[in-house]
Amino acid sequence: MTKIIRATTVPGSLNNFCRGLLSELKQDGYEIVGLSSPGDDLHEVEEREAIRCVPVSMERRISPFKDFKSLINLIRIFHREKPDIVHSMTPKAGLLCMMAGWITGVPLRVHTFTGLVFPTSTGIKRPILMATDWLTCACATHIIPEGEGVKNDLINHKITGKSLKVLGHGNVKGIDLKHFDPQLPEVQSAAAKIRKEGTLTFISIGRLVGDKGINELVEAFAKINLQYPATRLIIVGREEKNIDPLKPSTIEEIKRNPAIEAVGQQSDVRPWLAASDVFVLSSYREGFPNVVIEAGAMNLPSIVTDINGAREIIIDGRNGIIVPPRQTDTLRRAMELFVKDPGLAARLAAEARPLIASRYEQSYVRSCLKEYYNEILNNKQ
Repeated sequence: MTKIIRATTVPGSLNNFCRGLLSELKQDGYEIVGLSSPGDDLHEVEEREAIRCVPVSMERRISPFKDFKSLINLIRIFHREKPDIVHSMTPKAGLLCMMAGWITGVPLRVHTFTGLVFPTSTGIKRPILMATDWLTCACATHIIPEGEGVKNDLINHKITGKSLKVLGHGNVKGIDLKHFDPQLPEVQSAAAKIRKEGTLTFISIGRLVGDKGINELVEAFAKINLQYPATRLIIVGREEKNIDPLKPSTIEEIKRNPAIEAVGQQSDVRPWLAASDVFVLSSYREGFPNVVIEAGAMNLPSIVTDINGAREIIIDGRNGIIVPPRQTDTLRRAMELFVKDPGLAARLAAEARPLIASRYEQSYVRSCLKEYYNEILNNKQ
């Protein structure tokens, strides 16, 4: 029986990206082992997916002593488990698992790049991040960029000369269209309590940090709201004060402006999307933003920045609008288009869900991964 170890740095990523996939692979005849840092999410994965999970502490940030300790633990585990495939996602798990896999002679070492940090980094951090990505690729036998943008960055910055393959249309998770359905009665009922009739509602979902473009978004909306009071901005996500915190002026505007509703992290974003009119992704960088896919599945047009992943999901003028990142005035003008033209949101929404369904439906995304596993296993033989 072919044994596959699926690894992420933190268990929340394994729980999120591989929900339902691991049990499906097990049913297909693979022996699946989950590997991540210890935590409640890892226990949840083990129970829900009915697989065995192995905890290995890994730091998200660079920590030479702890990273070396994690590497030694991974070498021991891989030597004991003798997997046919180690498939990692997220940067630190990728670096350590690919190194440990190379040292222990794991036949197939696969890493998925869900995003790259170095293109938007500056100073000494940039060459360090590029070096770690280079080392990850050097130790891997197979590399999967989540989208064409990530693939191009790996090639253009000479991170690797190895063959790169984007699976399907990109995206590693896919979307369950039965779950993300705006017509579900429970979604409609919850959305009715959130919706404000006669108000154009913009929504953003993601961490409240600088590189998600929240500073620009809040500033752009504040200017729109002054001119058009029948507008509202919902911000869903947790604030991170220690990593790239928001500007004090942004925090003050969120607190003082009743038209801006920061509702924190939500376990179910569907009602919030269903209660809104336009989704906004103002981020500086992404790998392949699932939230844009979710918004489209919920029949929302999107305004997104011209970054990896987002520009692949949104076709400018068909299911949304693409704007340059970091430009408040350009973002404001794009948002203003929906205020001035009440029919624009409906016209773009008409293609939002169909485009998502044709490219990112979950069973299709998973079938692409299964075909890839079969391909590399057959080539190994």
